[in-house]
Amino acid sequence: MTAATITSKGLATIPVDVRNHLGLESGDRLEFSFNEETGRYEVYPATRLLALLKGIVKKPAKPVSIEDMNHAVAEQGTSAR
Repeated sequence: MTAATITSKGLATIPVDVRNHLGLESGDRLEFSFNEETGRYEVYPATRLLALLKGIVKKPAKPVSIEDMNHAVAEQGTSAR
């Protein structure tokens, strides 16, 4: 198992073998996701191309008009106050 130490400022150096395995380079960003099934956090490189995200969000069963979207946003805005 590979380990790292967290500094008083919350920083950690990612070991070289982990960086290489994840394809990380200086300046890359990481995403942290909580896996409810395992109760653990998972770390992912945030280097995905936008094109790879296609299809993640399913199309709605019926088309939604701009007016309906504006109404929903306005409702959320007033309920948040």
